[in-house]
Amino acid sequence: MAYPKSSLVLALLSMFISLVIASPMTYNVVSLGAKGDGKTDSTQAFFSAWTKACASVSPAIIYVPAGRFYLGQVVFSGPCKNNAITVRIDGTLVAPADYRVLGNTGNWLLFKHVDGVTISGGILDGQGTGLWACKASGNSCPSGATTLEFSNSNNIAVHALTSLNSQMFHIVINACHNVKMQGVRVTAAGNSPNTDGINVQLSSSVTILNSKIGTGDDCISIGPGTTNLWIENVACGPGHGISIGSLGKDQQEAGVQNVTVKTATFTGTQNGVRIKSWGRPSNGFAKNILFQHAVMTNVQNPIVIDQNYCPGNKGCPGQASGVKISDVTYQDIHGTSATEVAVKFDCSSGNPCSRIRLEDVKLTYKNQVAQASCSHAAGTSTGFVQPTSCL
Repeated sequence: MAYPKSSLVLALLSMFISLVIASPMTYNVVSLGAKGDGKTDSTQAFFSAWTKACASVSPAIIYVPAGRFYLGQVVFSGPCKNNAITVRIDGTLVAPADYRVLGNTGNWLLFKHVDGVTISGGILDGQGTGLWACKASGNSCPSGATTLEFSNSNNIAVHALTSLNSQMFHIVINACHNVKMQGVRVTAAGNSPNTDGINVQLSSSVTILNSKIGTGDDCISIGPGTTNLWIENVACGPGHGISIGSLGKDQQEAGVQNVTVKTATFTGTQNGVRIKSWGRPSNGFAKNILFQHAVMTNVQNPIVIDQNYCPGNKGCPGQASGVKISDVTYQDIHGTSATEVAVKFDCSSGNPCSRIRLEDVKLTYKNQVAQASCSHAAGTSTGFVQPTSCL
């Protein structure tokens, strides 16, 4: 069937417009004034690239070529006109070495109210050593800044990103839905304070895969309001392990549920898999937790529940944690403990832990059988369990 010429022209024009709209717009930060010399302030160029990408009706790419790009605080704010923005980084973003520049801002790179943002590749250098030294000196210091935060955002992806020497937390996922992080690398000194690798809170459907985290605090910290979290193939060390909590800091608090930590290795860490709550009243909870296929190497506390957390004994003594912990399974956990007590369930006297399950656990201390300690904990053990279960 032959088409009239006018119809053919309209059809071709329609196809052309569709292709143009579907083709992503690329915004190179260097073309917008950024310089990869490590010292020229490129903040405005990055903000300009974001403004253009966010205003684009078609998918957009913000491209960061090789080089070191010095940035002050940048807030990448939505909502945007499209839900497909990729930040492709071949270079390194560098925070101010003088920690007073970011001071108490709370974050260095913040994405908020965005949908469909992907960060691919690159290195984020938080230059946090100066702030760590200040805190170690006992002097009055600013709190510092999280390197990368996603807040109130949906459908986020992070691939092959490296975070170095953050002032505080490296990556924070706060009040987000549907986040996938894969191939993330976090590196900071084992004595760097408050430098959690990845922190998840008030968020749902978060996946963390194939990542390697070494830092001075929790490799992954899981805060109140986290649901449907999947962590798989993560290497942790140095650091404080993978920790649910601290929970129960506030009396009214969202609970944590449906968390899976699968195929993880812990090397020389303070803790392995931990659940921690403040020793004071709260309506919080943690339930439906699975720790599966974990290898511990010289870990101080391989398996631990601590419901009597009370730094400096301020505001807690004589009180019991209100956080209810239940339905926690430890399956196929092997390796070595750096302390004699490899399994410690120190639960709340007011809200005892219930339905704790141990299955195929083998932890040793100095080539001998380690010990287990239970307080206000009830549950079952199946298969080979060493140390002998105290549940």
